[in-house]
Formats: sequence, C-alpha cells, structure tokens
Amino acid sequence: MVFISKKQINGKIRYYLEKSIRLPDGKIKKFSAYLKNYKKGKRPDITSFNKLHNSIINSISILYKKSSIFDETTIKKLERIKLEYAEIKKNLNRKQLQDIIDRFTVNFTYESNAIEGNSLTLKNVSLIFHENKALKDKDLREVYETLNTREAIKLIFNNKLRVNEKDIIRLHKILMENSGVLKGYKKFPNFILGRNTPTVPPEKVKHEMDKLIEWYATNNDMHPLQKAVVFHGKFEKIHPFEDGNGRVGRLLIDIILLNNSYPPLIIRKTDRLSYFSALESFDCGHEDRLSRFLIDKYKNTFKNFFQIYMKYIK
Repeated sequence: MVFISKKQINGKIRYYLEKSIRLPDGKIKKFSAYLKNYKKGKRPDITSFNKLHNSIINSISILYKKSSIFDETTIKKLERIKLEYAEIKKNLNRKQLQDIIDRFTVNFTYESNAIEGNSLTLKNVSLIFHENKALKDKDLREVYETLNTREAIKLIFNNKLRVNEKDIIRLHKILMENSGVLKGYKKFPNFILGRNTPTVPPEKVKHEMDKLIEWYATNNDMHPLQKAVVFHGKFEKIHPFEDGNGRVGRLLIDIILLNNSYPPLIIRKTDRLSYFSALESFDCGHEDRLSRFLIDKYKNTFKNFFQIYMKYIK
C-alpha cells in the first residue's frame, strides 16, 4: 500500500511517497520517492507515483534470470502490469472487485472449455453462473464442466490452491466432478489428438510429476510468468490425467500468477490453433513460441479485464 511519510531533515520538513514490497526472495523492502512542492492533504501528482513505481520495477527486474524472450524490457513491462493490478485491487471495494472476478470467471470458463470442444455459448455460461442450474436442451456434462470450473476459479482467487501434488489432484477432482472421468492420475495410456508427442505412460506419471513440482519449487530465479510457461509446457507433455489435462493446465498457469500477485490470463478459443502449435514447438524443445504466446495473453487479458479501471482510480 502506498502512503505518505513526513521526515525532518536538516531542520526542514520533507514528504515522501512510500510503498513496501515483498521481493521474490520473500524479504520486505521499502521504496520511496521525494515529493517536491507537496502540500499536506493533497494527492501527489502522477509523476511521483511513476517515479516510485519505476524504482520498484528497476529493483525487482534485476533479480530475475534473463532470456532471449524474458529480457529486461519485457520483465519491466510485466512488473508494471503487476503494480497496476495491485493498485486496482486496492482501490476497489469488495463488490466492485467481485464483479470483475465474476466477469473474468465467466469468460475464462467459456474460453477454456470451448478449446476442449464444449458447445455452450458465452451467454449460456453466464446464465448457468447466475441461475446456478442446467439449461434446457444442453448437454448435462457440459453444464457440470461449467459449474466445476467456477468452483475451481473461486478457490484460485481465494489463494486456496498451490503448485503441489495434493492440490493439482484436488483441482482435477473438482473439474471432473459428475463427468464420469477417472479422478486422479491416469491408469491407462492416453494420447494428444493432433500432435505426435507421446505422453508419459501411467506407471511413470507420479515420478515425472514429482520431478516437475520439485523443478517449480527450486527455480526461483525465473520470472513467475516464465515459470508458468515452462511448467505448463512440461505438464501438458506429461498429460497425467485420463481427461481434463488442458483445463487443469490452464488453471495452473493462473494459480502460479495469482499466487505471485500477478493478474491471471485467458487463452481464447480463437487462439486454439496457435496455442496447440506453440505447445507442439515446446514438445520439440523450442520454448520461445509458447513464451511469446503466453506473454501476449497476459498483456491482452490485463488490458481487457483490468486496465480499463486504472483511469478511474488516479
């Protein structure tokens, strides 16, 4: 939270705009910006806020390992979005914030399920959410997929799920409720339609998932969005469940982002072919395409669902 502090230096009263930030290593650091010509009781000008935010962004960006895609410029842009997201949440009341989350949830649910072939329209999904019941002439399984996804996203926004085996299996069980699909790790081999990548056989799933979760827990020098990219690519290649791997995997991206105080992202059904192509490139050892794809979805989702509110809280 940003606040104004008063200090007496060499007999003169000076005002500073200050904000405490938890760094990626868990430590708390206070940042400040001198408020020149500040009058008590007045809101500081936007230049002061920008100066403070630039100081925070510059300090945090140097902590992350750089790559050809996640370079210094890109990381600074991602961090600015994170700060704006925090400002939006801080300045909205509970009802206003919940309305935004509800809108996001409806759209995420529609898009993610549609990627997997769910035929419900965006309007259908909205009606199911608001009326909490099945629609006439609609496949009951598709309705359950919708309600289950809403339940999962609610837990994610409430910070109730982590990247560990217990919560990943719990997430899958929530999404597969009333679907007739085996819950938990697969018992028989499965395949990824449209891709030539072999998935991990059932007897090796737990081992590979343990390795992936350990990788996630130990690579703390990577930017959280880059970790989400790699984790998602590896998870989809393992394909640990009988069904629902794509839906679980896309929610895990947002678990990683929200757990690290970044805004979530949506992959739209219109991007389905580009998304699958990026995953196929990842399977072949080329991470950059999936990185660019998810960076783009991160920026677009923030712009379409959150950034619009920035001008109202200045």
